[in-house]
Formats: sequence, structure tokens, C-alpha cells
Amino acid sequence: MNNNYITVAALTRYIKYKLDNDSNLQDVYIKGEISNFKHHTRGHFYFTIKDEESRINAIMFASNTKNINFEPQDGMKVLVKGRISVFESTGNYQIYVTEMQEDGIGNLYALYEKLKQKLSNEGLFDESHKKPIPKIPKKIGVVTAKTGAAIKDIISTINRRYPLCEVILFPSLVQGIEAKDDIVKNIKLADSYNLDTIIVGRGGGSIEDLWAFNEEVVARAIYDCKTPIISAVGHEIDFTISDFVSDLRAATPTGAAEIAVPSKIELKKMINQYKIRLSKNILTKVENNKSYLKKVLDSYILKSPMNIYEVKEEKLSNYIERLKNVCFNIINSNKIKYENVINSFVFINPSKIFENKINSYNNLINKLDVLNPLNTLKRGYTITKKDNKVLNSVKDTKINENLDITFKDGLIKTKVIDVKEN
Repeated sequence: MNNNYITVAALTRYIKYKLDNDSNLQDVYIKGEISNFKHHTRGHFYFTIKDEESRINAIMFASNTKNINFEPQDGMKVLVKGRISVFESTGNYQIYVTEMQEDGIGNLYALYEKLKQKLSNEGLFDESHKKPIPKIPKKIGVVTAKTGAAIKDIISTINRRYPLCEVILFPSLVQGIEAKDDIVKNIKLADSYNLDTIIVGRGGGSIEDLWAFNEEVVARAIYDCKTPIISAVGHEIDFTISDFVSDLRAATPTGAAEIAVPSKIELKKMINQYKIRLSKNILTKVENNKSYLKKVLDSYILKSPMNIYEVKEEKLSNYIERLKNVCFNIINSNKIKYENVINSFVFINPSKIFENKINSYNNLINKLDVLNPLNTLKRGYTITKKDNKVLNSVKDTKINENLDITFKDGLIKTKVIDVKEN
């Protein structure tokens, strides 16, 4: 046996020893972009520092994180100082950061914020456009990679919660340059399958790993989809443009499956509750109807129906009697009026009335004749007028005024020469 073979642990310890004793690696200054940032509950920072060509894992212990005055996040450009070493359990080399400061925001993060603001201004995120997720679906489509934890978690969760639902996979690229077009194609294909719900998603990753779900074409495909879409991209802390434009966002693919279908256990409980309530309502309805039936059977109407008839008969008799009396009174009244007319003076001696009328007429004629001014003129009197007005006194005249004097047989026009008053 060759004694030159060593264990993996021994090799790793040797590499770690070499790195830890390289003075060039004890004070390293790196600038790059933060990715896949995690803030541990104990205060440690775990993240990746990357540039366009490479990346390195980083850890910053709580004893050092308390010295920075900002909260790191994915996409942020930073300047860090630390030492390079190896984590023996995994054999990965990483930088142990002791100092960190901001160096601006990463390009991907800037593009993300710009597109997010643009689509928000267009109304693609508005709640008014969100479609409701069906509560009891028959068919669900899943747009994700055909391999990986996401589809396995979705299928197993749906089968566990509601096995009656059919799951149709639309295998798609979820990472890389061609992923966005493949996702759009599969969303449109799934929308033509008459599905109840579509789940679009993948497992977690860095911002660049999830970037296909931050593409504008993917966001517009989700918005234009007629079928309700649940977005399930990344882990709970990851948010993509797809999350904002979807009808509903789930923190994880498993969470999306739980939202998409009901729990068979909860359904059984709900059905049992409905059964109990239905039985109770039926029994209540039966008891109410029995009480009503008893009330009807014990009612006065069914026990003594002739009594009601007799009351009505009595009322009818009273009405008939009252009607007879009214008719009799009307006839008697009219009969009396008729007899009074027949026995009146007009019908007994109508000529006498005529003679009385002639006498009254002659008396009126005589009265008018007495008052007739012409008869006064016949007795030698005249009527003097000035401007067609009768004069009653010499005071009404003046010298040289023209007067009209009417006699019984004519008219004299004269002029006043002198006026003498008595």
C-alpha cells in the first residue's frame, strides 16, 4: 500500500494552514457586489461578494457587524477588508470580513428598481387587476424546471393536501439568458389549457440566479395571462418583479401549493360542520312545521267551521236588512215629494198663475209710463242740456254758452245772453 495517501481532512487542514500563514491573505481589500445575503439571528452576516467574472463566499461575525451603520442587502456594492481562510467542513475558501462600507448599488439591483418603478407606474401591480384564486381547483399548471426541489415540493404538497387535483407540468428554463423567453412561452401555453390556477416559480438563489423572473417580458406575460397566477420564486426574503405582478405571491414553492389547493383534512372538517348544521336546520324546520300544524289543527276555524259561517250569515242578513230600510226610506221620501208636486197650486189652477203674471206685467208697464220723461214733456216741460249733460240749475250755465232745449216735438239750440238766479 502506498503510504503517500492522505485524508481529505488532512489536505484541507494543510491548505488552511498555508492560507492562514500567507501574509498577503491576512489583510485583503475587496470590492464587489453583495449577493445571497443572510442576516443570522445571532447577528452574523453570510453573503457572497461577486463581480462580472467571479465570486467568493463571505462571513462577518457579530462582533464586527455591530460596527457598521447600514443594513447590507442584495445588489449593494461594498468595500470589505478581511482575511482569507478555508472552512474545513466544506473545504470552501472564503473571506472573513472585519470591516465593510458601502460602495453604491449594484447594476442588477438598479435595473430591478428601475423596472419595478416603471411597471408600477403603468398599473401592473394594482390590486384592481388581481384575479381571485379558485378555492377548489380541478387542474393546476406549474411552470418551473422539470428537475429540482421546486416541482417535487409542489407536487408532493398538492397530493398530500388535495389529491383530487390534477397537476400539469410545463417544464421551463428558470435560469440563464434563454430562461425569460422559455418562461413566457410556457405561461402562454399553460394559459391555453383551461386551467384553474398556474404556479410560476423556482427555488431560491442569488439575484442573478432569479433574474429571469425580473425580466419585463415575463412580467407582461403574467399580467396578460387570463388564468390566475401564483408566483413562487425563491425563498421568503426574495422578491422579484414576478411577485408584484402576479395575482398572488407565495414565499416558497411549497407555500404556493398550499395556497393553490385546499386541505383535504380541512375540507372534511368543513363538510362535517355543514352536515351537522344541515341536520340541525332540518330538525328545526321539521319541529317548526309540526308546531305550526298543531296550531292549525287546534285552530278555531277547523274545530268550529260553522261558527264562522254563522257569523258571516248574520252579517249578511244585517246588511240586507239595512239595504231594505235604506231603499224603503228613499222610496217614501220621493213619494212624498211627488205628492207635494201633484197637490201644488201650479197643477191645481195653472191659469190663475198666468193671470197673476199678466197683472204684474201691466203694473210694471204703468210704473214705467209714469216715470217716462216724454210724458213730462207733453205737459209743457223741457229738458235743457249742455254738452249732452242735463242741467238742473242756472248755476250750471254761463253767458255765451250754447245750450240744447228739448221739447215734446223737437230741439232748439240757443245761446245764453243773461243769467238771473232766484
